[in-house]
Amino acid sequence: MTKEKLNIAFVHPDLGIGGAERLVCDAALALQSKGHTVKLYTSHHDPSHCFKETADGTLSVTAVGDWLPRHTFKRFYAFWAYTRTIYVALYLAFRADFTPDVVICDQVSACIPFLRLCRNARILFYCHFPDMLLTQRKSFLKRLYRLPIDWLEESTTGLADSILVNSKFTAQIFRDTFTSLSHIEPVVLYPSLNFDAFKKEIPSHVRERILKDQIPSGRSHFFLSINRYERKKNLGLALNAFKAVKDKCTTSQWGSVHLIMAGGYDERVIENKEYYLELQSLALNLGIKEHITFLRSFSDDEKLALLELATCLLYTPSNEHFGIVPIESMFMMCPVIACNSGGPLETVKDEVTGYLSPPKADEFASRMMKFVNDETLKKSLGANGRERVLQHFSFEAFTGNLDETARELVNEESAYETGVSDIILRYGTLLYIFLLFLGIFYYIIIFLVGNIVDLHLVLSDYNHGRNI
Repeated sequence: MTKEKLNIAFVHPDLGIGGAERLVCDAALALQSKGHTVKLYTSHHDPSHCFKETADGTLSVTAVGDWLPRHTFKRFYAFWAYTRTIYVALYLAFRADFTPDVVICDQVSACIPFLRLCRNARILFYCHFPDMLLTQRKSFLKRLYRLPIDWLEESTTGLADSILVNSKFTAQIFRDTFTSLSHIEPVVLYPSLNFDAFKKEIPSHVRERILKDQIPSGRSHFFLSINRYERKKNLGLALNAFKAVKDKCTTSQWGSVHLIMAGGYDERVIENKEYYLELQSLALNLGIKEHITFLRSFSDDEKLALLELATCLLYTPSNEHFGIVPIESMFMMCPVIACNSGGPLETVKDEVTGYLSPPKADEFASRMMKFVNDETLKKSLGANGRERVLQHFSFEAFTGNLDETARELVNEESAYETGVSDIILRYGTLLYIFLLFLGIFYYIIIFLVGNIVDLHLVLSDYNHGRNI
């Protein structure tokens, strides 16, 4: 018998501010709008650094396990992310006063075997991008450390009842990366916009404050970058492109140009702090700092005002999995210049809603100059962008597709109905213990190597002193 209303749980590692978190919120809102009971479970939720719907009571959020560390001496981020998410899964299975029909998880697949302890629940995994492709392996020890983690990611991803991806690009990367899962065909579910959230009236004082405090008088052409302060977002490209714009501009044109670097910023994340300072230093060295405003962790209203006022959005990541910001920008009738790879190839229409560019400063600058030289360009490309989002990335289509997927999962027989204990032991506990011992081994090696080097330096200094 088909259930009309489902109990649906989301498990997400860290419910902060980012593209993945925006998708989780939109998915939860979409399913809630269909009458389902939706609850979000996470290891961290800061009401001062999150999307509004998760803080104002619109969505039910439960945060557990934040007492677990995020890293060990600035290492082992993946290991602890897995541990924290597994803890959330165990809480949902044994402690939560909620019996889900469907559990939707993303980013960390290692929790899937433990989610199988939720009786009769179907597991839906949303793959933003394979995690194993998001880290470097420059040292032998790092490769050794990642080996079981990568294997665990691929093995546990295949234990989901259904897998969704955010773009055709990610679907192909999924197939190329997880070769043992060739029997699985991931389904593309594009992220969308909740149009109502972007149609709301922007408070006049927010718009006035940006014009007064963030954009100096006379700067009629203002370019905007919105991305987290992370090196993989390649924000330096925006600064170098802006320097190239300066070189192409006349004196009067340069006086009318400004750039706002607006980024998600979390004090807990060391990279955010380091990269923010690096970008400020780069702007100073390029001689363009007087024409740049750096913003950190802005409100939803401020983002809407920035997109409304901006001449053009600069989207600098290469091979981005999908990229929700260009969609938001186009809906706000702000054209986009993005790198010609990854998700933007499916979202930005070149020379229609903006421009797709090689990830080179001079190439970006040439396209930016089109807006400096043609005052009407923003209006025409902006109108095209709004129309494209309405046609291809509507919240209604996203809601209908996700609701249909959830209902089909409940009505289908799971391939993992039996042998739950075996799955937990085989893919969960044993591998977790193995990773723990691997971590201990890793740090023993680091400790020994470090102490041997220190001892060598001490002996060298001692012998040098005796010879004097």
